[in-house]
Amino acid sequence: MLQSIKQLYGNKLGASDGAFGLVKDFYFDDQNWAVRYVIADTGGWLSERQVLLSPHAISNSLPAGNNMVVNLTRKQIEDSPAIETHKPVSRQYEEEYHRYYGWPYYWEGDGLWGGTRGFPILALPANFPAAEPPEARGPQAERGDAHLRSTQAVCGYHFQATDGIFGHVCDFLMDEQSWAINQLVIKTGHRFTGKEVQVPVNQVERISYKESTVFVKLTQAGVENSPEHRLVPNGPAMSGPHALAL
Repeated sequence: MLQSIKQLYGNKLGASDGAFGLVKDFYFDDQNWAVRYVIADTGGWLSERQVLLSPHAISNSLPAGNNMVVNLTRKQIEDSPAIETHKPVSRQYEEEYHRYYGWPYYWEGDGLWGGTRGFPILALPANFPAAEPPEARGPQAERGDAHLRSTQAVCGYHFQATDGIFGHVCDFLMDEQSWAINQLVIKTGHRFTGKEVQVPVNQVERISYKESTVFVKLTQAGVENSPEHRLVPNGPAMSGPHALAL
């Protein structure tokens, strides 16, 4: 089943020993179209830093309702490598983060998920290579991952068909099991009176963050004729003639 990411914003987050915040955002990989991190809003608890939660920490399917429970303690989350709010996530930080929790890297080997690879594995394989410590690699620039993007930021981007702009991105549809983003939800026409349609991510040609635009391989007519999107309150997304209206 496909889950609307927009519906998950504001859901409560719970550790194994108590609540600790709300779902604020998701970071996704725009090459493999998979969600890599849930971003938590912890209120005043850890307000000076971002709290990233890998799908490794969450059960193998998204919960029904408004609660998301992670398989970590509050102390584990508090002691995890810190990244300052409003700073990009560097690959150096991600390596430190994955080593802290003992998870394989998603960007290489068997640690990759998304698409047809299924849900992230939960344990390091026996032959998983140990990463070199930072001091062994020498100084590295703290550059953000060029393909790690915020779903909140991309919502609102123009949707550019081959023959002109035709709407804007308003949601993402994610597979509940694999965390792969399969569809973009596009608002066509007027922001208040237009309809919403679902466009497969394999039709995306590129995303320009400088232009705040998603470019696709479809004509405006192709976008217009895409399956209409209907959102079931607190449930999976549906499309086509059997979609349920709100």
